[in-house]
Amino acid sequence: MTHRSTTTRVIYLGGLGRSGTTLLERLLGEIPGVAPLGEVVHLWARGVLAGEPCGCGAPFPACPFWREVGDTAFGGWTPALAERVLALRHRVDRTRRIPHITHPDLAEYTATYQRLYDAAAVTAGATAVIDSGKHASLAFCLAAAGVDVHVVHVVRDPRAVAHSWRKTVERPEDGRPMTRWGPARTAAHWTAQNLALDLLAARGVQVTRLRYEDLLADPAAALATLADTLGLATALPFLTGTTARLTTAHTASGNPMRFTVGPVHLRRDDSWRSGLSRHHRRLVAALTWPLRLRYGYGEAMA
Repeated sequence: MTHRSTTTRVIYLGGLGRSGTTLLERLLGEIPGVAPLGEVVHLWARGVLAGEPCGCGAPFPACPFWREVGDTAFGGWTPALAERVLALRHRVDRTRRIPHITHPDLAEYTATYQRLYDAAAVTAGATAVIDSGKHASLAFCLAAAGVDVHVVHVVRDPRAVAHSWRKTVERPEDGRPMTRWGPARTAAHWTAQNLALDLLAARGVQVTRLRYEDLLADPAAALATLADTLGLATALPFLTGTTARLTTAHTASGNPMRFTVGPVHLRRDDSWRSGLSRHHRRLVAALTWPLRLRYGYGEAMA
């Protein structure tokens, strides 16, 4: 893959949803010089076209931060721009194109993201932005186009992820339930996304893996180590023990936690051990066993 230097460093959080990427983004976003943007891949449909709220609570079109980003990057947000990016995504940014992401429209597609990242950094006065888009295919697109991207591969026990995907959770934006998956489907997606991110690392892209469980076991140590790896400030004044104090973040899309402001107690969610049936625990464990063992999730399946 080719690389070129850019003024904005992009920290891309990859992994399957419900693995802790939003929590990690909120924590990293409290470090000076870092601007968390949410799941930028969904900004075009949910923000520009649907006008869903920013993490600050204001509707996307009315958020001063995003209005300035749009003006700086594109001369303003328009439906035509959003629809163009969505059309490009449908052609270029596809999981089936991994590991050979090549397309005549790749340069236009990734240039749009680069312009957005650069404008967001300028608006926030930051040197790095966080895109918690999760999808490995977008990470491949950015890396293939030479964007200065460092991928943080967030992984969580697949049985915990399967349990989370079965829950009924309402979207704060509109009250509608979030997508639910069965255990077998979750296991398949968990394997596909994590394998793709492992392949990205094998291609020479900067990829740092972080387990959800390790982050919650010792937040200060895990965050300081990750921040150092990413070239960020390692002082964490917002973190006291296992309590993080979160300020408002201008995130365009993502898990409901993006709206949280104030003290947050950091603790592992192990409800899957009692909430996921033994049959489903064993099913997920069997379907994911090679990568599960690779990532250190080898405890008993009972």
